[in-house]
Amino acid sequence: MNLKDPEEMNVIIGKVLRYGVILSATVVILGTIGLAISQGSSDTSGFLNYNPNTVPHDGLDVSLGGLFNGLVSYSPFSWIELGVILLIATPVARVTISVLLFGAERDRLYVVITGVVLTLLLFSMLVTPFIPGFHA
Repeated sequence: MNLKDPEEMNVIIGKVLRYGVILSATVVILGTIGLAISQGSSDTSGFLNYNPNTVPHDGLDVSLGGLFNGLVSYSPFSWIELGVILLIATPVARVTISVLLFGAERDRLYVVITGVVLTLLLFSMLVTPFIPGFHA
């Protein structure tokens, strides 16, 4: 693998994006199939309509512990949630791979620029939800 060739880097980054989206879609589809099977012939239209005045998804615990417990117990909503998390993580993985590839190429300028982008992405996802008054 020649990391000096921009085309090689584009192929690697393209594969990260492609496989991330395919994996995410597969997990969401499996969760949706599980939801259809678990609900049987009952009316599922209530799951498709979002009402902020009610608790959606049968009171699904959206914490990491709740997600893990739901995955272990094969809760369809947890599998759909995991698929969405994988979809959100795909661009972050792309930027992370870019930092590593630029580092292997020893291109310091692009390592710094891409590192700043990665830092901003992670900050916006992991820190801003805990800033008081940010949810306005």
